[in-house]
Amino acid sequence: MIDWIHWHNEPFLIGGLIFLGWLYAIAAGPFRERLAPAGAPYPRAHAIKFYAALFIFYLAVGSPLDQMGERFLLSAHMLQHQLIIYPAAILFLRGLPDWLVGLVTARESLRGLLHVLTHPIVCGLIYVIVMSCWHFPWAYDWALQNRAVHIAEHFSFFGAALFLWWPVCSPSRELPPASYAWQMLYFLGITIGMTPVFAYITFSSDVLYPTYEFAPRLFERLDPHEDQVLGGAMMKLVGMSVMMGAFVTAFYRWYQQTERDGRR
Repeated sequence: MIDWIHWHNEPFLIGGLIFLGWLYAIAAGPFRERLAPAGAPYPRAHAIKFYAALFIFYLAVGSPLDQMGERFLLSAHMLQHQLIIYPAAILFLRGLPDWLVGLVTARESLRGLLHVLTHPIVCGLIYVIVMSCWHFPWAYDWALQNRAVHIAEHFSFFGAALFLWWPVCSPSRELPPASYAWQMLYFLGITIGMTPVFAYITFSSDVLYPTYEFAPRLFERLDPHEDQVLGGAMMKLVGMSVMMGAFVTAFYRWYQQTERDGRR
C-alpha cells in the first residue's frame, strides 16, 4: 500500500530543481548588473512566484501524491497534472523578468521561429495535441509502468503548459501577450479542443488503463470505473473553470482598456 510519509528525493528531481533555483538566484543577484538594464532592482515579486512554481512542481511529483497517482488512482494522477499545468506553469512564467527572457527572445536569429511558436493557434495546438496523445491508453499506461517515461510525460506536460499560458502570461517585450480579444477566442478554443479527451475518459464504459483496473483499492467505495469518471470530470471541470475564469478576466481587462481609450 501507499507510504503516506514518503517523499521522492531522487538526485535528478531534487538536483534539477535546486539547479534551476541556483541559476535564477545568480542571474537575478550577482549577474543582474550584466544582464538587466542599468539600475534594475532585484525582482523580488518575480522571484517569489518563480520559487513558488518550483515548490508546487515538487509537491506534484515528489510528494506521496505521485505514488498515489502512479500506482492506485487515476484521479490522483489528474490532480498531479493540474498542479503542473495551472499554478506551476503560470507562476513559472510570471516569475521571469522581461530582461531575463529577453536573453532568448531578443535574438534576431530566433525572432521568426519564436513568433511562429508563440502564436496563440500554435500554442493551443501544441497543448491540445500533447495532452491528447498522452491520454491514449497505451501511452498513459506505458508511463505508469516505466519511471523514465513517466518523468518524460510530466516534463512534456509542463512544457505544453508553458505554451498554453504564453499568449496570456508572456513576460517578453519582444513577444508580448496576445490581445484580449485573441485571448478570449483562445480560451474558448482550448476548452473545445480538450472536450474529446474528457468525453473519451469520462464516458467510456470500459476501464481504459489496466494499471488502475487491477490496482489495490485505497478507498473501497471508489472502484476503478468510478475513479476514471472522477478523473475525467476533474480534467474537464477544473480545466473549464480555469479557462472560463481566464476568459472573464480577459473580457474585464478588454472592457477597461476600451473605457480608457474612450476617455482619451
